[in-house]
Amino acid sequence: MTLITTLTPDVLAPATQPTLYFIGVTTGSSSIQRVFPRWAEHLGLRDARLQGIDLPLHAPAEQYRAVVEFIANDPLSLGALVTTHKLDLFAACADLFDEIDPFARLMGETSCISKRDGALVCHAKDPISSGLALDAFLGDDYWSSGRGSEALCLGAGGSTIAMSWYLTRPDAGANRPERLIVTNRSAERLDHIRSIHESLETTTRFEYVLVPSPEENDRVLQSLAPGALVVNATGLGKDAPGSPLTGAAVFPRDAIAWDLNYRGDLVFLDQARAQPVERGVRVEDGWVYFVHGWTQVIAEVFHIDIPTSGAGFDALSALARATR
Repeated sequence: MTLITTLTPDVLAPATQPTLYFIGVTTGSSSIQRVFPRWAEHLGLRDARLQGIDLPLHAPAEQYRAVVEFIANDPLSLGALVTTHKLDLFAACADLFDEIDPFARLMGETSCISKRDGALVCHAKDPISSGLALDAFLGDDYWSSGRGSEALCLGAGGSTIAMSWYLTRPDAGANRPERLIVTNRSAERLDHIRSIHESLETTTRFEYVLVPSPEENDRVLQSLAPGALVVNATGLGKDAPGSPLTGAAVFPRDAIAWDLNYRGDLVFLDQARAQPVERGVRVEDGWVYFVHGWTQVIAEVFHIDIPTSGAGFDALSALARATR
């Protein structure tokens, strides 16, 4: 087994070849470490390298700033994908970017850093990648057909901000949930996402629930209508052990349980699979979200076109799946 060396904010060495950084918590164990070399070869990105940078959850602002300033000033450091730290990094570093794209400004997050004509650019790619992933398993008429009417997002971080925008955007027409509930342990995070939702034009009704314990999430879950979409966007199962639910959680009939994680001890999905067969709960992991998220960032950082569907995307997906 190859040992993957990751960097930290205290140990940042200048790149010796074109480098894309992966800013996360446990970047060395991600499948992207095996996938990226295959993709780089397929896409003709000669000498391109992926390098992880690990930071603790909710790291001090000076650590985020050290990482962003390093990327900005190092010629062969071309950009980064940011996971887990999207909101915290933006809050700490917004003033360091020369350009901030409209999604990043609206959502107050950084999921991608790139360089363009000497400018350091902050992007929020999650509205695109989460939308592509949702469309892949919901189809284009899940809400308008009446199969589902409600969504529950467990966690109020950057991914929930992005997917809640996508699910309720005006151009979705009638294909929107009637109610979308966000739960979180932090009142501050709930206030942040509420302020974003208040700026949206949508007919969807938003609700926000402070949940100090998994038992509180169980209670919210039980209030949902059949066919609800239930999303684990807490990071539990990957960035930290466990699930936002207890083992006694009861999913709605015909619910779709989506974990944004694809690796780790995915207790949330185990809980969904353990529901009685007659409840008809469907399970989706975060693999397609992972592929779209990475290909969106690679396209931006290396200034290339990568298709989001069709034979070109299928080839990249197959290369990635072969490493699982």
